[in-house]
Amino acid sequence: MKNIVILFFLIVLSFTVNAQNAVTGKITGKITDAATKLPVDYATISLLKQGTTTPINGVISDPKGGFTIDHIPNGEYVINIDFIGYKRNTIEHIIISNTVHTIALGSLALAPVQNQLKSVEVVGKTPIVENKIDKLVYNAANDLTSQGGVALDVLKKVPMVSVDIDGNVELQGDANIRFLINGKPSSIFGASLTDALQSIPASQIKSIEVITSPGAKYDANGTGGIINIILKDSKIQGVNGNVNLSAGTRLENGSFNLNVRKGNFGVNTFFSGNDQLNSTSLSTTDRLSYNNPRDTVTHLSQKGRNQFVRNGYQSGINFNWSITPKDELTAGLSFNHFANHTTSVTNQEQQGMLSTGNVFSDILSLRNSDTRSSSNATDWSLSYKKTFEKKDQELDVLYTSTSGKNSGNVYQEQDYLTGGYPSSGSMSSNPGKDKETDISIDYTQPINDKFTIETGAKGVFENLNNTVATDTLLNNKTFVPNANQSYGFNYSRSVFAYYLSANFSLFNDFIGGKAGIRDEYTHTTADFPNTNIPGYNILAPSFVLSHKFDQTQSIKVSYTYRIERPDYGDLNPFYNISDPHNISTGNPNLRPEIGHNFEMGYNKSFDNGGNIYAGATYRYNTDDIQAFTTFAPSLTIDGATYSNVFLTERFNIGRQIAEGVNLFGSLPLGKLNLRTNIQLGERTNESPGLATVTGFSARTNLNATYEFGHNLTAEVFGNYNSSQKNIQGLRPAFFFYNMAVRKQFLNKKASIGLTAANPFNQFVDQRSTTNGANFNQSVLREVPFRTFGISLSYKFGKLEFKKEKEKDDNGDNGLQAPPDNGNKR
Repeated sequence: MKNIVILFFLIVLSFTVNAQNAVTGKITGKITDAATKLPVDYATISLLKQGTTTPINGVISDPKGGFTIDHIPNGEYVINIDFIGYKRNTIEHIIISNTVHTIALGSLALAPVQNQLKSVEVVGKTPIVENKIDKLVYNAANDLTSQGGVALDVLKKVPMVSVDIDGNVELQGDANIRFLINGKPSSIFGASLTDALQSIPASQIKSIEVITSPGAKYDANGTGGIINIILKDSKIQGVNGNVNLSAGTRLENGSFNLNVRKGNFGVNTFFSGNDQLNSTSLSTTDRLSYNNPRDTVTHLSQKGRNQFVRNGYQSGINFNWSITPKDELTAGLSFNHFANHTTSVTNQEQQGMLSTGNVFSDILSLRNSDTRSSSNATDWSLSYKKTFEKKDQELDVLYTSTSGKNSGNVYQEQDYLTGGYPSSGSMSSNPGKDKETDISIDYTQPINDKFTIETGAKGVFENLNNTVATDTLLNNKTFVPNANQSYGFNYSRSVFAYYLSANFSLFNDFIGGKAGIRDEYTHTTADFPNTNIPGYNILAPSFVLSHKFDQTQSIKVSYTYRIERPDYGDLNPFYNISDPHNISTGNPNLRPEIGHNFEMGYNKSFDNGGNIYAGATYRYNTDDIQAFTTFAPSLTIDGATYSNVFLTERFNIGRQIAEGVNLFGSLPLGKLNLRTNIQLGERTNESPGLATVTGFSARTNLNATYEFGHNLTAEVFGNYNSSQKNIQGLRPAFFFYNMAVRKQFLNKKASIGLTAANPFNQFVDQRSTTNGANFNQSVLREVPFRTFGISLSYKFGKLEFKKEKEKDDNGDNGLQAPPDNGNKR
């Protein structure tokens, strides 16, 4: 791994060695309306080399019409200024040299077009991946193989993110991720992260933000970082929207968006839903356990067949009101639902053998189980933004509330075919409610054009109550209440936070950066038996420094201090006995996991639209929270005894060190576009009393898109994750591939697509092992993954673009439409 990191730095050095002495300049100006003399905000300013037609850089004018393009190498340039409804203004022969670094163009007037436009077609092309100083943005609009899929299918394409066959998500190899929707928390993620991500259609997603180095403004929770899912909306004047439908052999979904905006008021509403059709997976478990001394061996064999269905839907409405040019109010309300149902039949054989190999016991049994769960979450938010005369001075106030109702029902029965044992079993119901309220206030104060201060405070208030009622199967095949397996609890957690950070530019703009510190105090109460959870305070520093060699390449380094708070599921000491041979429980004595994350990244873009990103990461976690499995020949819980048991608990297991390299590249070759993402990493677990375990992993994917012409496009996507050693065994490897084709018609307002996932393989095999001092276990899971689908989409509506005379702060400000950075509309 050290050799890989060294190679990474050599690659970065080879790209940057010729850029160190680059002389850069700056161009400034202000855009105004030639008739009204008022500023024109959201105008597009493009920078081109003299004699060329391809922009090399560009910005958008601010609310006062001002703009700045900096880090411009020596040369001769052209500036094009565009805004819909105005004639283009072109300024040529602008020269940046060693003696002239700054060009002030002053006031630049745009003349309105005399003929009224009856219809306007907006064509914008946003790069698939945008790399910013503190986050990476994956724009999902042109993702063909995810059409007709769900959020997990989009996440598989995002650099630095990996998704396994079961929908478990990792960010740079860390599963402790803070998920947000439109920058806000949702209780839908608390019930089941995988189910929540399976219930969001891919057609509803505008982009996904990956924040691996969150600044002090962000919550410190989540050692892996933050993933923010941005749903589609629109602030463009007029009435417009889209409809998406898909059907397939394993998944059906649909979504509808409607955007209405007139003047300074806008409404966005949406509905989406999906249904994962019945699918069957197969599983085989083979376990050898040894008694001490090893005079007897127990062999447990389980062969199961699991049938699974899932469904979900979301609906919501958002309001945006620009009260004055400097006061904006936004409100939103959404409802999210998902449910799943699993039925399983497992054939079991348990053999007792002497060390000589002679079998002295052979018990055959059949276990039937039925598991149902559902979650309903309601989210609402209200935000107020105040801007001031001074550029970038801003006040933001946000109130969000999310509440959920969750339920789970489990039934399992074990019938013995040999040995004359009576049947055993149980059934339980598990209803619960949770609520989270967040209140935050943020203020930004520019000191000058090179230094800005940000500060703010936040309160997070979580409350959860849960009950479990369990009935036990008697010999006469009737169920009776089991008081030892029935309980109820109340759990609450409050987090109070304050932060102070600064954005700065040093050494004549040679270095730009952000640095700050966040203070968070956590108070938790739970009425678990014999449990007292102490409060704790953390100081979380963070910084990111960047240097822009020129307009095409930059480098950054960052550090963030993160924590992973154990949630109620980790802390709850109740035993889950839905499978009597595999029992799990929480640990109320868990401490928060502390993470120190270091990252270095290099980004390079090319004139043809291609770009590369190379990053190296180092993560050091203490009090690392991990699941640990032990074997017991017999285990007594609340008066009941279970035999041949795997008991899985959560512990703070020493420390974990992870080193990795991430490489992303996009290469346009005419009508062909290639993208790849490669992650190489090594993870070491050091635990007192246990052997140190080091495991290497490789994750790579390749995406190829080809435009045939006549609005016909095809795409192929393949993904491979290697196996990796963990603290007790081996995590399985997997490989899958998708293919898709899309035809656009009706002037690109409509499209039809065909998709196929793993068309030549019905199952994806998952082989894993778990080892301990007195047991060895291997598991083979055959997960159905092959699917075929068809998707339809249609965009409708009329867009209006106009620039009205600006009124005073108490009237309509005549908001214009910002340029659409998405697809052609």
